[in-house]
Amino acid sequence: MKFAIIAACGRQYRVSEGQIVTMEKLETKMGGAISFGEVLLIADGDKVIVGTPTVAGKTVTAKVIGEGRSKKVRVVKFKSKVRYKKVHGHRQYFTRVRIEKIPAI
Repeated sequence: MKFAIIAACGRQYRVSEGQIVTMEKLETKMGGAISFGEVLLIADGDKVIVGTPTVAGKTVTAKVIGEGRSKKVRVVKFKSKVRYKKVHGHRQYFTRVRIEKIPAI
């Protein structure tokens, strides 16, 4: 099975061809293509290429298939005995991409 480890949006993702990955918001339009140049590792069966820190000349291509916002996360600040309570909500933007191509080793 062919897979790669890429770095995007400050995180690392293990991806394979055809996989749908949800990551933080990317500045790309719906249906647009995006390429990830920070490929840290490529593996195909028992062949493995590990980058130092990245694999030179290899990019993983993907297509944007959706955008949205995650479920609301509530953050509560509370102090006892003084009737102090604050509730904040946060919804993070995300982008869904389908991995189209992982380069050959």
